[in-house]
Order: sequence, then C-alpha cells, then structure tokens
Amino acid sequence: MSLWRRLFGGGQSESLKPQRLDYLNEALALERQGDYEAALTSYRLALRDNPNDPRILQNMAIAFTKTGQHDEAIRHYRRALQLDPALVGAHYGLAFRLKEKGENAEAAQHLREFLARPPKGADADRWVRHAEATLRELEDDTSTGPE
Repeated sequence: MSLWRRLFGGGQSESLKPQRLDYLNEALALERQGDYEAALTSYRLALRDNPNDPRILQNMAIAFTKTGQHDEAIRHYRRALQLDPALVGAHYGLAFRLKEKGENAEAAQHLREFLARPPKGADADRWVRHAEATLRELEDDTSTGPE
C-alpha cells in the first residue's frame, strides 16, 4: 500500500485496525516453554480482558505454583472456585497447596469435591489415584491425631 493511501485512507484501511492479542493462548505457549513469569504477565492481560474467567484464574494459580508463589496460587484458586464451584482442577490444585500449609481439613474437603466429579481422559486416572491416596492419608492423620 502506498504512503499516500496509508496517510489519507482508501484501499486496505480495514486491515490496519489494531487487533486484540490472544493473551490466554500466548500465556499457555509461554508456560509450555517453561517461562512462567512471562506467562503470568500474559495471564494478567487476559484477566484484564475477562476478569470473571475462572479458567484464566486456574491457569494463573498453576503458574504461581510453578514459580513458588503458593499464597498467590491459593488466592487465585479460591477466586476461580467462587466463580465456578464445579471447577475440579481448582479443587485439586487448592487441596495440595492447603496440604502444604498444614490446612488438612480444608484440603481433604477440596479433594472430596475433586473426587465427586473426577475428570475424564487419558491422564485422569493418575490424578484420581493420587487424590484418593492423599485423601486417605489426610483422613488417617485426622483419625489418629494427637492423643
């Protein structure tokens, strides 16, 4: 396109309009590359565009976990569950963050929520077995607690 047309219009003016970036897909790609800090930046931008998207919040919680920011992960998992209480991945992730903090009763409750509606798929069996074993461990700890 000529400079004249670009300056004064005509022709392909529609193609020059700014386009929204797909921050969520960008964040997921950055995570796959192992760049969790950059992924968090893209997730924040995606959340700015869609502040009530529980899946963005859940993905942010995972990235916060990967960067060792466990309190932020917990906060984002909780917010995701406020928006969608049936988001089983958030129950699963939150349970393990809470278990790390010693909040075993609440962790067990989130594992029960996860196991009430377990995910389906090739890898799901592994996660379900892990959740079941951890729940048994937490329940055994509570039943044999301090004497």
